[in-house]
Amino acid sequence: MLVEGFGEVLSWVSIGLLVFSAVALVDAAVRREDAYRAADKQSKGFWLIILAIAVAVNLFFGILAFLPVLGLIATIVYMVDVRPALRQVTGRGGPRRRGGSSSDGPYGPYNGGR
Repeated sequence: MLVEGFGEVLSWVSIGLLVFSAVALVDAAVRREDAYRAADKQSKGFWLIILAIAVAVNLFFGILAFLPVLGLIATIVYMVDVRPALRQVTGRGGPRRRGGSSSDGPYGPYNGGR
């Protein structure tokens, strides 16, 4: 009974890793090629190949092999390093500003104590 429960948990983890890698692959595919160069990261083709391999490994090998761990590492590197740099270059990152000036605080404009 315990082994069946553990197997079910591993299958959910495997599905989660597959979805995580697939989301990273789709995100890498929709980014512009010049954004990768502007962010001083590897090329778009490089990340597409690495993330496609990660998706394929997660799809065919499951969680019990060592290769999905390498795919997970590549996916995490893309999501926490490359993706934020690409978002910053393309102007879709950082704090959201809805107009106002640079002296605006969280509760409105700063007026210098007047």
